[in-house]
Amino acid sequence: MAHHTLEMPITPDQARTLKIGDTVTLEKTLYGIRDATLIHMFDRDRRTRLDLQGHAVIHTAPNVHKVPVSPQAPVGYTPFCIGTTTSQRMERFTRPLMLREGVRIIIGKGGMGPETSAAFKELGGAYLAIVGGAAALETTWIEEIEDVDLDDLHPESLWRFRIKHFGPLLVGMDSYGGSLFADNQKEVASRRDAILKSIGAA
Repeated sequence: MAHHTLEMPITPDQARTLKIGDTVTLEKTLYGIRDATLIHMFDRDRRTRLDLQGHAVIHTAPNVHKVPVSPQAPVGYTPFCIGTTTSQRMERFTRPLMLREGVRIIIGKGGMGPETSAAFKELGGAYLAIVGGAAALETTWIEEIEDVDLDDLHPESLWRFRIKHFGPLLVGMDSYGGSLFADNQKEVASRRDAILKSIGAA
């Protein structure tokens, strides 16, 4: 297991250096995205002016404050509490995010499934896990909201954050078919079956 510090954006080869169990700290840029953003981008074919090529996205609908535009708040928003939501329900968007927009890393809670694993393996990507309830800590890693697009969907807009020392995060899925979440599900199922057998309920 290794620790990686990645200044975004990255290449597919850099994404393939990440293995399950490794830790990662991201620097420079991170994009916030969520259900409504993805539905509008891919089901309704809305295009963004933001360049996601080689970048990481985090599943979030951030709590932000509207403020006057200033050098510290170039688009009139300042971060207040930027947490992470469960990723699994956005499974079907992983491949189009990677193919059309060039995304390399997804950050979220709870992991994703076989469609995401297949996309990572084919295209070079990884899933980085955040422990639930860490929103206050995550927010300290975000220095500024640099830009926002699709803002009619607020708060499920497409956000560009300037970040510093965002992590460490755990590599939960890699581009070699590895998935800590799938491994955990197998282990739980095995223990359940053993318990049921021991009490004659199998």
